Amino acid sequence: MLSSHMQWRYATKKFDPSAKVSEAELQELLLNVQLAPTSYGLQPFKVIDVRTPELRAQIREAAIGQPQITEGSHLLVFAVCTDLDSAAVAQYIDLAAITRGLSRETLAPRETHIQGAVNKLLPSERILWSQKQAYLAMGVLVSAAAQMQIDICPMEGFDRTQVDRILGLTEQGLASTVFAVIGHRAADDPAAGLAKVRKSADQLFLTL
Repeated sequence: MLSSHMQWRYATKKFDPSAKVSEAELQELLLNVQLAPTSYGLQPFKVIDVRTPELRAQIREAAIGQPQITEGSHLLVFAVCTDLDSAAVAQYIDLAAITRGLSRETLAPRETHIQGAVNKLLPSERILWSQKQAYLAMGVLVSAAAQMQIDICPMEGFDRTQVDRILGLTEQGLASTVFAVIGHRAADDPAAGLAKVRKSADQLFLTL
C-alpha cells in the first residue's frame, strides 16, 4: 500500500554520496512530475536537474550550507515562469489541439476562459499561483520517490535571489521556488530512525 511507502520516507538529512540514482530511475521520477496535475494543465514551471558540481557548490552556499545539496545524487530545482501571459496560454491551447486531434476553434471557449483567469491576476499573483502548481508537482515527486524507495529531501531554505543569479534564471523568465534533492540515505543519518510527528486523524480530518 502507498501508506507503507510514505511511512518509509522522510526528509533525508544525510545522503550517501556514493549511492547514485540511475538515469532510468531519474527519468521515471521526472515522468511522474510531467504527469502531475496543475491548474488548467498549464504547468507554469520548469524543473532543472543541476549536475555541474561547481553550480551545486554555489547553491549549497546560498542554502545555508545544507550538505544534502552536494551529497545527494541529484538536485532538482523547481523554477516558476515569471512571464505567464496570453502567449503561454495560446501555446497550451495549440498543444491541446494537436494532442487531442481537435481543431483549434473547438477549444476557443476554453482558451477564453483560461485567458480570463490568468489575465485578471497581477504579475505577483501569477507568480504565487504558479508556485502553487510547482508544489503540486513536488508532492507527486515525493510520492513517486517513496514508491521507488528513493530518498528525497524537499527544501525551501535558500536565498532565491542568489540561486536565480547562479543559474541565470531571471534572464530565462524563471524564478526558483523549491528544491528536491534525491538519492539514497546514509546508513548513519540520525533522522532516519525518528518517528513521524503527525496530527491524529481526528485532529486532521473533518466530516461535514
